[in-house]
Amino acid sequence: MNVPHATRLILFNKPYGVLSQFTPEGRWRGLKDFIAIPEVYVAGRLDADSEGLLLLTNDGKLQARIADPRFKMEKTYWVQVEGTPDEAALAALRQGVQLNDGPTRPARASLMAPPPSLWQREPPVRVRQSIPTAWIALGIREGRNRQVRRMTAAVGFPTLRLIRAAIGPYSLDGLAPASWRDSDAGLPALVRAQFKPSSTTR
Repeated sequence: MNVPHATRLILFNKPYGVLSQFTPEGRWRGLKDFIAIPEVYVAGRLDADSEGLLLLTNDGKLQARIADPRFKMEKTYWVQVEGTPDEAALAALRQGVQLNDGPTRPARASLMAPPPSLWQREPPVRVRQSIPTAWIALGIREGRNRQVRRMTAAVGFPTLRLIRAAIGPYSLDGLAPASWRDSDAGLPALVRAQFKPSSTTR
């Protein structure tokens, strides 16, 4: 007789240079170097050259619901860009910008102060002394390939550093880079209740 296991939802602060998979590949490291928990799987993804919040679970149905485009929770990113975006650029991000695979949905976008107590990235971001940089808080409900980087480039401000700060109610608060913890934001059953399909899908 199989004994059902407790559902876990794990929050991991993924460092730069780590894949959203357990197996390393090429020059990129894998999650197995950081998370030694059997039978947990990534729910969603985050590019190797991006940092921040990654969710993992041992519940296949929960994993599918988190990753399913119909149930997209808003993802909040801290984005360091080259240059200082003006109001026109921020308005374009809010309204949706045209990418090569179609227009993006409306987003939340605002200038922000550099994130407090932000860890140093390894390797550090290369910046040019003659060009200022700025930080944007960007909230989107899509998950296209390298979408945030393409969005900021489309309005003329290339991304230098990208950190995912939150996925729905789950955030990086108190989570050091390369560390993980079990969710304390409610039971997975409550999470499922929040995942109501949007009226439009791509």
